[in-house]
Amino acid sequence: MKKNTILNTFLVIAIIVFLNLVSNYVYFRLDLTEDKRYTLGNATKEILKNIEEPVTIKAYFSENLPPQILKIRKDFEEYLVEYGRLSSGNVVYEFINPNKDEESEAQARSQGISPLMINVREKDQTKQQRAYLGAVLEMGSEKEIIPFMQSSIAMEYALTTAIKKMAVIEKPLIGWILGHGEPSLEDISQTKSNLEVLYNLQTIDLDNVKDISENFKTVAIARPTDSIPKTHLKKIDDYLQKGGNLLVAINRVEGDLENLTGNAVNTGLEEWLSSKGIEVEEAFLVDAQCSAVSVQQRQGFFSFRTQVEFPYLPNIKNFSNHPSTKGIESVMLQFASPISYTGENIEDFTALAFSSKKSNAEKLPVTFDVQKKWAESEFNNTPLTVAGVLTTTENSGINSNIYVFGDGDFFVNGTGNQAKQLPEDNVNFLVNAIDWMSDDTGLIDLRTKGVQSRPIDELEDGTRTFIKYLNFLLPIILLMIYGLIRMQLNKRKRNRLMNINYE
Repeated sequence: MKKNTILNTFLVIAIIVFLNLVSNYVYFRLDLTEDKRYTLGNATKEILKNIEEPVTIKAYFSENLPPQILKIRKDFEEYLVEYGRLSSGNVVYEFINPNKDEESEAQARSQGISPLMINVREKDQTKQQRAYLGAVLEMGSEKEIIPFMQSSIAMEYALTTAIKKMAVIEKPLIGWILGHGEPSLEDISQTKSNLEVLYNLQTIDLDNVKDISENFKTVAIARPTDSIPKTHLKKIDDYLQKGGNLLVAINRVEGDLENLTGNAVNTGLEEWLSSKGIEVEEAFLVDAQCSAVSVQQRQGFFSFRTQVEFPYLPNIKNFSNHPSTKGIESVMLQFASPISYTGENIEDFTALAFSSKKSNAEKLPVTFDVQKKWAESEFNNTPLTVAGVLTTTENSGINSNIYVFGDGDFFVNGTGNQAKQLPEDNVNFLVNAIDWMSDDTGLIDLRTKGVQSRPIDELEDGTRTFIKYLNFLLPIILLMIYGLIRMQLNKRKRNRLMNINYE
């Protein structure tokens, strides 16, 4: 008996040692999440496989962090292990605790890593602690800083794009057409900062260029307000003939909330799109699924502001299954117009974003009533298209894309006192469209990689009730099943012992 115990103990120790040795050479993990948030994307694998120089990563992470923040460090370290393995050892890393001493903290700050103040509970007291969660990446003379590492959803995109920025010799060119009242690059600061991660963004004045260079991966014309000469539209046509890609964000109508009127916008761009088979209606999209506006109301001697839903500001939550819309959950539009395709080859056009079923197209003239109570009968039961892409084969035999949005304001921040912070998905939608037409590495799949939102209030009553009771009863049922199994096992064991003949 003693001999068997020693042998079993020896075998367990041998197995543990063997598994530890194997784990140094074989690394894998199971990803059971629906969106595969812990599985590296093909773009990451391709970029890591083609790294020619070593990448050194210094991770400045504090120790003794709360569990929810400590998980970020653990996830980051697991990513670094996989990055090192897939790059054949070209990605090397070290973790530095800046809280260890003043010298380490000064080093982190000098590298551009600033601390966050977090609440830590210690001995029944809550105190604030400086926490560092950043990283510095170096490749040769190139250097990239990630000042704050977010959750694992955004971690892969931050790491991979930083490595790609250092590895790329020359960024692709993206053209931004100006000269017809379009917003400047300063007016789209959020979009600009996202695009400049992977591209060089340059303005184009069609008055001063003979033609649009084919070096531009994609050219964008957004929210023009002045007439566009036919000579300029001809230059855009010539660019498409060479296989170029065009992004169009057009305002077919505009709303004036001061005078409470809606007006048409005519620049010539709508006629040019119509010649391609893309019709942008001279109408306001109204949607019961919308944002609110602040309205001043008066009651007695008191004035106060209240939020009122305004169907002219639709929230778009319905998207096609397309790389440029993957991960987009909600985009807030402002005085948008429906889009339709009237060309011969309907298969060339892909509708990408839609209003809700409770929507309609309101023709001009329009007078706004912000306090109007909208009836169900004022909305149709059919979603309307607000964004789509036309892919055609030009005479040269090369494919070109025209990506159209029925709103030209959803990505514009403005400047000065008019500047505003936009929802992240508003920026992602436009940047994704440019990525899809311009980037061949597939980083678009990483930008919006994450868990989809599933608001429980949008579920049917029966489904909500089922989920509620399932969450409450399932643990109890599992415990009861476990107890019954244990009871049966103990009963069999007791019967077996009682039937043993000890004579």
